[in-house]
Amino acid sequence: MNDKTDIELLKADITSQRQRTPAEQFLRVMNLVKLLRTQCPWDRKQTPQSLAHLLLEESYELVDAIDKGDDEELKKEIGDLFLHVTFQALLAEESGKFSFGDVFDALSTKLINRHPHVFGETEAETEGAVLRNWESLKMKEGRKRLLDGVPKAMSELLRAYRVQKKVAGVGFDWPAGDEVLEKLTEEVGELKAAESPENREEEFGDILFTLVNYSRFIGANPEDALRHSTNKFMQRFETVETAVQASGREWQSFSPEELDGLWRKAKEEGAEKLSR
Repeated sequence: MNDKTDIELLKADITSQRQRTPAEQFLRVMNLVKLLRTQCPWDRKQTPQSLAHLLLEESYELVDAIDKGDDEELKKEIGDLFLHVTFQALLAEESGKFSFGDVFDALSTKLINRHPHVFGETEAETEGAVLRNWESLKMKEGRKRLLDGVPKAMSELLRAYRVQKKVAGVGFDWPAGDEVLEKLTEEVGELKAAESPENREEEFGDILFTLVNYSRFIGANPEDALRHSTNKFMQRFETVETAVQASGREWQSFSPEELDGLWRKAKEEGAEKLSR
């Protein structure tokens, strides 16, 4: 894309406000990314590796927009994530590895093959049956180990959850949630008894892993649960901070009892908002 006339024509089409079909809108984004790749110094420098951390950031921002229920922000964040997916596909195409069409073909083929209860004769009346079939089919596709597909770049909380769900899918699981709670009590005891920093870290990790296990039995995703609790803490702390600032006093001048009182008040206010 070095011919000046072609570039100007492409720019004119991209910036045109004409009505487009969904397919044309998609092509517009593809052409826009290709144009930026050749015309923008920053875009020209990028590699799959240099963009990887931004892809993660955009994913988190998308989740944040979902949590907030902000549709306008959600629309923007979906677009930002799609930009990075498009960029990665373009980089692969430039290096001769595969095209965007190959990506879509591979995705369609995978979804069809992994849903034999929709496109074939296999029966799966429950979510559990679907998941068991899913893991079995993945192994038939060439994976040598059940846990090969768990990404190392995941947050460790979510990675533990994925690992546990995968092994549970082949029957390697606790019989009931109550037994997991008993294990949690055992792990807490081992943490109390640990003497070295290394042992304490190990036992603390075991507690977290056991808590993640229990989350499955109560139908909670641990990443979501912790994110919601963190957000709740931040909201309450902002209420406390506002009260401290309004007092004209420094943080250090407040006693632990006073701060606890402000915290309890913030908690009550939060509960009152939820009940409205």
